[in-house]
Amino acid sequence: MQQALHQRVDHGVFGYSERDDAYYQAAIDWFAKRHDLPLRREWFTSIEGVVPGLAMLIQLLSKPGDGVVVQGPYYGSFAKIVTMNGREVLEDPLLETPQGYRIDFDQLAACLAQRKPPLLLLCNPHNPTGRCWRRDELERLMALCHAHDVTVISDEIWADLLLPGETFTSVLHLDEEYRERVIAATSASKTFGLSSLRISNFLIPNARLRQGFVDRLNAHGLDVFNALSMTAATAAYQRGAAWLDELLGYLAENRRWFERALAAAAPWCSMTQAEGTYLAWLDCRALGLNDADLQQALVAVAKLAPSMGSGFGPQGSGFIRINLGCPRRYLERAVEGLARLK
Repeated sequence: MQQALHQRVDHGVFGYSERDDAYYQAAIDWFAKRHDLPLRREWFTSIEGVVPGLAMLIQLLSKPGDGVVVQGPYYGSFAKIVTMNGREVLEDPLLETPQGYRIDFDQLAACLAQRKPPLLLLCNPHNPTGRCWRRDELERLMALCHAHDVTVISDEIWADLLLPGETFTSVLHLDEEYRERVIAATSASKTFGLSSLRISNFLIPNARLRQGFVDRLNAHGLDVFNALSMTAATAAYQRGAAWLDELLGYLAENRRWFERALAAAAPWCSMTQAEGTYLAWLDCRALGLNDADLQQALVAVAKLAPSMGSGFGPQGSGFIRINLGCPRRYLERAVEGLARLK
């Protein structure tokens, strides 16, 4: 990837560029080989970042005052873009179980029937809990949304970051009858550490929705892109598989080590069972602290600055999110710090 970027820089021309078909073919090949997911070139629309694209889709597919379903605990930017676009966050809390989080389908069905939202924002694999929704879960969710005329936008940027033995199921894996009402967001950013290069894809099988999205991007001047981003992502998809496999092994070892070390040093702090991402979702409620006091203790005593669970909605209160995608020595410091809290 670095070599490809050097070659592009050495080319020396940084004016406007056309979108490169090689990029789209590389992405199509990647998802076919990695996830057995056949994609069509015409489904692709590209934008600099998933969150701006979500904002455009919220504007396109809902009206001010409408509700948008978000499953909590949720990525904070989901709620932010919903409320800042004049829509209401309809919280659909996930169920906590010893085996990880689950969808409360009875609660979801009631929400869809009573509030009649036009949109549901899905995160798969789920940030922050690390759940990879199974095919049967997705089919049940899509059947409910289909019955209530709800469009599902699925943020799938963590799709490549799976634990050993786990598989990823996209909303685009499901029956074709659902494709008129599903949109999947993907990116090489999480997989290959390209977040600052700003490139993402929105995969939209419905031609009418896709054209509406493109028109919305054009109306907001978001139809441009960074040529270096496309160069980096193309190279990553074409030649990054072996590197990713090695990374996944390291991340899995980090997770195993962290879970064992945490259980020994800070047994009051439980770690949510996950199937994907490089995130650890930690339950600190046994400390009996409110979120402000928990944050103060983490900084002053543990010498840690994790993502506070309160930033992930009401269901995140008392939790923290730790990034396991780092050198082991940083996780050792984190465990030592957490042990000092009780």
